[in-house]
Amino acid sequence: MKKLDMLTPVGMAIGLTLIAFAVVSNSGASGFASFVDFASFLIVIGGVTAALLINFPLKDMKRFFFVMRESFMEAPHDIPALINRLIHLSDKARREGLLSLEANLQQEDEPFLRKGILLAVDGIEQEELIDIMTAEVDALEDRHRKGRLIVEKAGEYAPSWGMIGTLIGLVLMLKNLNDPASLGPNMAIALLTTLYGSLLANLVFLPMASKLELKTEEEVFYRQIVIEGVAAIQSGQNPNMIREKLSVFLRDDSSEKQKKKGEAAEG
Repeated sequence: MKKLDMLTPVGMAIGLTLIAFAVVSNSGASGFASFVDFASFLIVIGGVTAALLINFPLKDMKRFFFVMRESFMEAPHDIPALINRLIHLSDKARREGLLSLEANLQQEDEPFLRKGILLAVDGIEQEELIDIMTAEVDALEDRHRKGRLIVEKAGEYAPSWGMIGTLIGLVLMLKNLNDPASLGPNMAIALLTTLYGSLLANLVFLPMASKLELKTEEEVFYRQIVIEGVAAIQSGQNPNMIREKLSVFLRDDSSEKQKKKGEAAEG
């Protein structure tokens, strides 16, 4: 079950708050108006959007906001609970046979684990089973990479379009040096587009892309444990041996606790 990842909005809020504090501390509350320019914002957002449309097909662009939303969500992976579940399945398979795992399989809320057990119950050869499940993990990585690439490219394009806006503002300013009234607005475009581009890249797009990459790594790590566990169950390994094998996936500070908890449950 996914839930809101509070660190993403909190991080953005902290960044914006510190920037706002810097503005207010130097120019007062009225200084905010100096940092708002619709033309500058339009150049950056419009330029980034245009560049992404050129770079990616429409079907990928339709997923842009869905991908962005994923950086605000998290699906906690309870690895100790997963290992306990695999140990329980292993124990049942050794006592009642591999086919006994199919009885309560519909109650399994982890789709990837359910698929692995079904493949094992269907008598798929272990090497082929591992290949099938690994191929699914590879496909997941590829899907996530393609979605994340859009956000990464947005982070690359934003500062560049900020610089383009700066050049536009400088050209307009130099062409109208004889008109003092136009110098202020043109200078605002020249400076604020760079600010907007850098802000979007370094506070929004690039941090989101990094977070999405981390989430993918966690998902792949979780599924690797499932693959190892299902393969061990299919081969009929001893539950204690499986626990020792899977304990390497736990952090050092939790592996001993997990081992003791599992041994206590068996007792």
